[in-house]
Amino acid sequence: MLKTRVLTVLVLLPLVLAALFVGPPLVWSGFALFALSFGAWEWTRFARFDRAEQAVFISAFIALGAAWLLLPLACSWALILDGFALLFWLLIVPFWLRQKWTLRHKWSSALLGWLILLSALAAVSRFRELNNGSVALLLVLAIAWVADIAAYFAGRAFGRRKLAPSISPGKSWEGVYGALIAVSIYLVVLQQVGAPLVSSLSLMVLLPLGWALTGVSVMGDLFESLLKRQTGLKDSSNLLPGHGGVLDRVDSLLALAPVAAALLFAYASHWLEFDCH
Repeated sequence: MLKTRVLTVLVLLPLVLAALFVGPPLVWSGFALFALSFGAWEWTRFARFDRAEQAVFISAFIALGAAWLLLPLACSWALILDGFALLFWLLIVPFWLRQKWTLRHKWSSALLGWLILLSALAAVSRFRELNNGSVALLLVLAIAWVADIAAYFAGRAFGRRKLAPSISPGKSWEGVYGALIAVSIYLVVLQQVGAPLVSSLSLMVLLPLGWALTGVSVMGDLFESLLKRQTGLKDSSNLLPGHGGVLDRVDSLLALAPVAAALLFAYASHWLEFDCH
């Protein structure tokens, strides 16, 4: 299993980095749309769509994603997607996890899936178009990776109190605290070395923002875990050998990236070098 996981990473990582750093922003955005299209198929498994419904859902997502990337819609759509990201991940998902809501109605499940996936696509494409956008996006996404790694080791070493035992029994509050500490250290280091976006923020702003994004990434992970548990799936799919599916790999990022983009473009638009296309 470990060998398979490593081989998958060795194949995919160069492709992801090449798409992110080589060529114009549209190359990266097209790659993101391609990857999230497989995530759209996995969402249809959570929503229990039949084959015809799967085809409609995936085709519609690809069409919406292509419209975002190729048509002059970013300015008019961005506010809607940013508002959805903040409302859904910060307010609705905590209640969703507490109440353990399910995807009951197919049309509402489809709409929710489109909004989640499209807001993620919009976030990573907008980041890429910033000055030093490739680096900035990588540094933001790394918050989730730092948090996940730290939570794993802190939970293994000190985990006592379960975070959400009925959703993801392996997660603990001690793991969350470890994630918050690791992300704090990560952000302080980034500020000290003058990393893009981070260096312009004071620690009084940067650390609470990092803690909030860490919490959002944890909720993204738990949200996908809940959907898998409710549909009896161990993984969202087996597309990535040793890693499960696309949504298994980007569950935290589906929440973190849109929320980070919404906050960034709402409150720092006066100094961002970004033009609507």
